[in-house]
Amino acid sequence: MPGRAVILLSGGLDSATTLAIAKADGFDCYALSFRYGQRHGAELDAARRVAAAIGVNDHVILDIDLRRFGGSALTDDAIAVPKLPTPSSEIPVTYVPARNTIFLSFALGYAEVLGARDIFIGVNALDYSGYPDCRPEYVAAFQNLANLATKAGVEGSQITIHTPLIELTKAEIIRKGMELGVDFDLTLSCYDPSGSGEPCGHCDACRLRAKGFAEALV
Repeated sequence: MPGRAVILLSGGLDSATTLAIAKADGFDCYALSFRYGQRHGAELDAARRVAAAIGVNDHVILDIDLRRFGGSALTDDAIAVPKLPTPSSEIPVTYVPARNTIFLSFALGYAEVLGARDIFIGVNALDYSGYPDCRPEYVAAFQNLANLATKAGVEGSQITIHTPLIELTKAEIIRKGMELGVDFDLTLSCYDPSGSGEPCGHCDACRLRAKGFAEALV
């Protein structure tokens, strides 16, 4: 029987679909979001809406200040969010250094406290921005680390990092979410929304989202 699971929830369509998948699989879902110094709070508003709509046992929002480091268009006001496609050979400036490693580390600590052996993250390696910490080999390496570095892992309770979207196109993710009843109107994918939370329509995240809905014929 599935037990407790920690779900990394950003408020975007990928993490919303991931939460819906975990819920449909019978897990008791504990959502974890971060106020990490990103440009706006609109994505956290979306995460709250999604958590409430899909239903979670608890929703924790942690404060960590990655703006102290900067180095990304999402955490440094001196770096503009690009509104033109980034060449596929380059990692975009919207990449936040080590973000998924940081988030998964917190999720791992939360999972140990909860007695959870499952962590869900909505990374994708097909229709994505080319971030190095979204690849299958990265996830496999982190899962190995998780089982070496935790009391649970050493004592034989293996921790599993679930990536149900990693080999899906954005259109397939959208179709899967719709099958599970996800209300994508509640989600936000934009890197640079307006003060009222309206998406810009031109950043990488907005373009990937629009492409996915077009290909899903929705």
